[in-house]
Amino acid sequence: MMEELEQGLLMQPWAWLQLAENSLLAKASITKHGYALLISDLQQVWHEQVDTLEVSQRAKELNKRLTAPPAAFLHHLDEVLRPLFKDSAHQDASHPSKATFSCDRGEEVLILRVRSELSGLPFNWHFHCLPASSLLVSQHLICPLMGVSLALHSHVRELAALLRMKDLEIQAYQESGAVLSRSRLKTEPFEENSFLEQFMVEKLPEACAVGDGRPFAMNLQSLYVAVTKQQVQARQKHKGSGEPPTSSSTSPQGTDSQLQNRPEQQISPTPTLSEAACEPVAASGPVHRAQLVKAKRKKPRGLFS
Repeated sequence: MMEELEQGLLMQPWAWLQLAENSLLAKASITKHGYALLISDLQQVWHEQVDTLEVSQRAKELNKRLTAPPAAFLHHLDEVLRPLFKDSAHQDASHPSKATFSCDRGEEVLILRVRSELSGLPFNWHFHCLPASSLLVSQHLICPLMGVSLALHSHVRELAALLRMKDLEIQAYQESGAVLSRSRLKTEPFEENSFLEQFMVEKLPEACAVGDGRPFAMNLQSLYVAVTKQQVQARQKHKGSGEPPTSSSTSPQGTDSQLQNRPEQQISPTPTLSEAACEPVAASGPVHRAQLVKAKRKKPRGLFS
């Protein structure tokens, strides 16, 4: 049951929470067997995972007038947390919560307090989160973010290869006598190194503005969840097959690298950007290959010089 909670938490996206003066990143997994919660302020990470016994005991301490099975309390917590975690960019407008939240933070504990109503009676809950272990930080942040970085790198390489193919296609049309009817649509041939240099100077500062974590929560969660699902599936596969663990297949780093490098190897078999820019054949299919042959026969000059 605890393994189910752990896997469920890993595959949850991060949500950006604005609670009074506290901006937090959080994720939660709640089932009928308990809950797991992870919270970070980008300086520290806190975690709590409890089973039904702990839920029952805490409910009695905080809500003496309420009597219900643990599953009922867990279901209610899921209902009050869902609007807060789902679509956190518009949580105030589109998903108003019927609960109020506050956060108290100490050196060794973070308490997230929830006030709501259950069956017409006041319901209070305190999430007691302790500093997360280095293993949890690695599983939920370090390894997934490495996987996300590798995936975005492969994405950029694939787009660069596609742009080079488009340039060859445009040149073939021009050599056949085609003329652009609208001059405002004219573009220069794509030069990857120049593009990267310009990006580093003009766009990198804005792109790296982490802030309070909101840009990460708003823009990268689909990819983050896809990466963590790959990690969970890889672990389940090797656990079910009984194969001995290997560094490339069972560790999160190895799994991410193995998954994300495959498309990059197909697109860019050469190690440097300048060499890759001169040899786009590896990324071409039958149609693109025919275009390259045609361009090669006419010996185009200056395209990638």
